Amino acid sequence: MLIDSQNQFSNNQKITTAVASDNVVKMSDGFLNEVAFGTQIPLLVQVVETFAGAANLKVDVQTSADAEFTTPTTLVSSTLTAADLKAGSKFPISFMPKGNLGYMRLYYTPTAEASKTITAGAVTAGVIAGHDNSYQDM
Repeated sequence: MLIDSQNQFSNNQKITTAVASDNVVKMSDGFLNEVAFGTQIPLLVQVVETFAGAANLKVDVQTSADAEFTTPTTLVSSTLTAADLKAGSKFPISFMPKGNLGYMRLYYTPTAEASKTITAGAVTAGVIAGHDNSYQDM
């Protein structure tokens, strides 16, 4: 899969506490028009380092009218449990959701297992050229 660095939310971003993606993506008028007219824009959110100490990880796709996200709006959320937080696992958010206000980011919220601390785990995410529809063993 090809991820353009201009459209990448996270590149091997370590997630141990609740945090926004390293990058905010400005969705140009072209993206706004494509979403408005129903063209699906492929999105990849993938675990690239197995999580240690995490019970689950929630990912929110958020939008805002400004790059500072003073009033973020969550468009869609997805959660993977500890059993699925292994390198190579993908979140089931396959396309950018409708409702883009101009800027997009992801917001990661991990939950630690009882009496444990999250010590490892990383995610890579971004707009991609297309999905690899081959079999994935989760």
